[in-house]
Amino acid sequence: MKGQKMKLTLLLTALLAAPLIALPAHAHGEKKHATTAPTVAEQTAWGIAGKPAQVIRTITIDMTDSMRFTPDAISVQEGETVRFVVRNKGRMLHEMVIGTPDELAKHAAMMAKFPNMEHDEPYMVHVDPGKTGEIVWTFNRAGSFELACLIAGHYEAGMRGTITVTPKKGAAK
Repeated sequence: MKGQKMKLTLLLTALLAAPLIALPAHAHGEKKHATTAPTVAEQTAWGIAGKPAQVIRTITIDMTDSMRFTPDAISVQEGETVRFVVRNKGRMLHEMVIGTPDELAKHAAMMAKFPNMEHDEPYMVHVDPGKTGEIVWTFNRAGSFELACLIAGHYEAGMRGTITVTPKKGAAK
């Protein structure tokens, strides 16, 4: 009887642990954010992953330990595909994430609770000190969006900027 209880306990433990093993890890540790577009790009409120062959212009953005982006205000035209070359000029890890103000604020709050979250999204890049990363993004929605560093404490310290996407000429407002 004791042997059967042990086998049952091991079986139950294995069954309960199996779903946990299959779940993807979400840590904000050493693994970098993906910088390439997925096979099927997901439409967001602020645009869609761009294709390098469709890049219209390149914008270089510097990140510093003074918790700032330079430039921190960017204007693009609706429909433009932009390559962001994101340089970390600081001594600590930084990232650039594009999104709506509401989405970024929610994500920043989650990052404060779970600082080791990991991401794999085409609208973000995680850049080690002294390194450079890239985002290729198509702004196919007009509006006001933001860029931010969501590493715990950075967003709260003011590490964010604005992206204004002006409607295409002749587009209905």
